[in-house]
Amino acid sequence: MKIAICPGSFDPVTLGHLDIINRSRKVFDKTIVAVLVNPDKHTMFTVDERITLLKRCTKDMDDVEVVGFDGLLAEYARERGVTAIVKGLRALSDFEYEFQQALTNKKLNPNLETMFLTTSAENMFLSSSIVKQIARFGGDISNFVPECILEDIIDRINAGEELHNE
Repeated sequence: MKIAICPGSFDPVTLGHLDIINRSRKVFDKTIVAVLVNPDKHTMFTVDERITLLKRCTKDMDDVEVVGFDGLLAEYARERGVTAIVKGLRALSDFEYEFQQALTNKKLNPNLETMFLTTSAENMFLSSSIVKQIARFGGDISNFVPECILEDIIDRINAGEELHNE
C-alpha cells in the first residue's frame, strides 16, 4: 500500500488544502493529513479543533486519515510506513523553503520522497493567513473555505478568540 502524508498547520483548512488532499488521493492508496503542532506559532484554532474541522471536511473520504503530530516529519513518516510527503506549491517563494525541507527529510529518511503539486490556478493566491485577514475585516470567505466549516471560522473571529499557543 502506498501511503502519502500531507502535513500543514491548516489554520483554517482552505479549498486549496482540500484540492491538494484530493489530488494526493488519486496517486496514493491512503493519504494521512497531519496537523502540525508548532509551539512557536499562534493559531486561530487549537490542534484538536483543526483536526475536528479537517475530519468534517474529509468525512466522505475513506482513504484519508486526519491526525495531529509533533516532532520530526521524517521520523513520523517512517513510523507510519509513509512513502511520500505531498506538498502544494503556490508560487516560487514556496519552492525555496519546501525544497530545503524535502532535502532535509530525505537525509533523515532516505526512503521518503517528496512530491510537489502545483496549486490549481483558482487557489494560487489562497492561504490560511489571507482567509483569516479577510474574515477579520468582515469580508466574504465563502469562496475560500469548505462550507461545512465556514460558520466555525466566522464564529471564532466574532468571538475574538483568535490566537492560541500550541
